[in-house]
Amino acid sequence: MTRVQGRDRRLLLANGRIYTGESVIDNGCLLVGSDGRIEAVGGAELTAVDAPVRDLQGSLVLPGFIDIHVHGGGGFQMMDGTYEGLAGMSRFHAAHGTTSFLATTDSASEQANVKALRSAAEAADTGLDGAELLGVHLEGPFLHPVRGGAQDQRHIRPASREELQRYIEASGSRIRLVTLAPEIEGGFEAVDMLTDLSITVSIGHSDATYAQVLEAIRRGAAHTTHHFNGMSPLHHREPGVAGAGLICGELTTEIIPDGIHVHPAVVKLLFDIKGARGVCIITDAVRQAGLPDGDYGGTIMKDRQIWLKDGSSLAGSSLTMMQGFKNVLAFTGYPIEKILPSFTEVPARQIGEADRKGSLTAGKDADFLIVDQEINLRSTFVGGREVYWRDS
Repeated sequence: MTRVQGRDRRLLLANGRIYTGESVIDNGCLLVGSDGRIEAVGGAELTAVDAPVRDLQGSLVLPGFIDIHVHGGGGFQMMDGTYEGLAGMSRFHAAHGTTSFLATTDSASEQANVKALRSAAEAADTGLDGAELLGVHLEGPFLHPVRGGAQDQRHIRPASREELQRYIEASGSRIRLVTLAPEIEGGFEAVDMLTDLSITVSIGHSDATYAQVLEAIRRGAAHTTHHFNGMSPLHHREPGVAGAGLICGELTTEIIPDGIHVHPAVVKLLFDIKGARGVCIITDAVRQAGLPDGDYGGTIMKDRQIWLKDGSSLAGSSLTMMQGFKNVLAFTGYPIEKILPSFTEVPARQIGEADRKGSLTAGKDADFLIVDQEINLRSTFVGGREVYWRDS
C-alpha cells in the first residue's frame, strides 16, 4: 500500500536492528525530526526523548536504496516525457525499496530528450509522492553503435558539446550522470566538458580499448555503466572496458544483479575484486518492471527477462532494488553490512549526494527502509515521510 504520512512531528523508532552504514546497533533507536532529517541514532538512551514511538519489534532498519540507473517501472517510463510518468515510477519503486533515483533516458531524438528532461525538471521542482527524484542520468545518445544493445540505432550519434549544453539547460542543470563512449567522435571532449561541470562521466555502450579507457580516466571518467553489458569484453591481450573496470580503482562499476544480465558467480567476482565501495548496484528497470509477461511492442517479457523482439539483445530489466538486494546476498553469501554500501553510500557518492544521502547519520535525510528478518519490505520512508507500507 502506498501512503504519504506527513512529517509535522518527530518520530522515534525503537527496538530495531539498525544498519547505519558504519555500524549495526541491536535494540537500537532512530529519531526522525519534524524537518525530515535524522536527529539521532543510538540505543535505549533515546527512549527518553519526547516523541511518538513506533516499536519495531526487532525489525531491521536500512538506509534507503538509491537507484541511479532506472528507466521506468510499473507501466511508466522516463521517456514518456510527462510528470505522470515520473510520478508513477516514483511510487512503484518506493514500494520496492528505492528512496531516491536518477530518471534515466534512452538514445532518442533531441526533441524527445529535451521533452523528457524538461519533465524531470518539473518533477524535481514539484516533488513526487514516492521515491525522491535526485536528477537525471543521460544514457546516450553518444554511444558506440557496435555496443548499442537495445538502444535505438537510429539515434546513436557522435558526441556534441553543443547538444550536451542544450540538454543541461533543458534539465535545469539536473543532469548528474552521463553514459557515453569516450572513443567516439567528440567523446573525449565531452568527458572534459562534463568533468569541468562536476557531472559524473560513466563509460558505457563503449567499444573502447584499455588505453582509451585510461585516457578517459585521465580526463575525469569515474564510473562504468551496467558493467560487463554493452562494452568491450575482457580479453587477455586486450582488457577492454570490462577489464579496465576490474583493474582501475578510479572506476566505480555498476552492475545489474538480476542473474540474467550477469551470472551470479560474476556478481560475486566483482564484489571480491572491487569491494562493495567499488560496486554500484542498479536496476536498469524499464516500463515492464512489475507488469505481467507479454508482448510490449518492440520487446517481449518472459520469465522476468525482457528482450528485443528479434532476440538480438536484452532490453533493460524487470529488477527492483529490494529484489536486487536479496539476490546479492544470495549470490555472494556476504552479510548485509558488507554489501549495503553498494546500494546506499556508493550511488550517493557517485552523484554528489553523500552529504545528505546514503547512511543513517544525524543530519542526513530520513530515508530508510523497515524490513523483516526475511528481508521483506515492510515500510519505506523518504525525507521522514512514510510513503509505502505493507499491512500484512
